[in-house]
Parts: sequence; structure tokens; C-alpha cells
Amino acid sequence: MSVGDIVRFLRGGILEVLLLASPMLLAALIVGLVVAILQATTSIQEQTLTFVPKIASILLMLYLLGGWMFSHLRDYTIQLFKIIPDMAK
Repeated sequence: MSVGDIVRFLRGGILEVLLLASPMLLAALIVGLVVAILQATTSIQEQTLTFVPKIASILLMLYLLGGWMFSHLRDYTIQLFKIIPDMAK
């Protein structure tokens, strides 16, 4: 196991985290932007108004993409477990 292999696994882990978290973060960002525009146009400045729609959008994205996220994470975990014996050498 070389340093290059370790760096490759760390890079892969970071990319997995970004890939799996980005749909939920993007949904929360879009919903937050829409609610902020609505707040600006209606002059309603309630701070807690953005919380519920963001949580709802994140839960919706988890519902829609949860299966894909789980299978993707499962495949990555299986790949990592397969290389553990090579790391012990």
C-alpha cells in the first residue's frame, strides 16, 4: 500500500461525500433562495419561515434519492472492504 493509494482512497471518500450530499444541499439552497425572494417582496422578515420548507425539501430529496444514495454508498463500502486484505500486506 503506497501513499498514492491512500491519497486515492481519501479523494474517493471526499468525492462520495460530495456526491451524496449535493442533491440535498442544492435543494435546500434553491428553496432558501425562493423563500428569501418571497420574504423580500412581501416584507415578511420572519427568521423561522425558511426552516420548515428547507427541512421538507431535504426530506423529499431523501425520499426520492434515498435508494440511489444507499446503493451508491453500499457499492463504495464493498469496494473498500475488498481492499482491506491488500492493506494488511
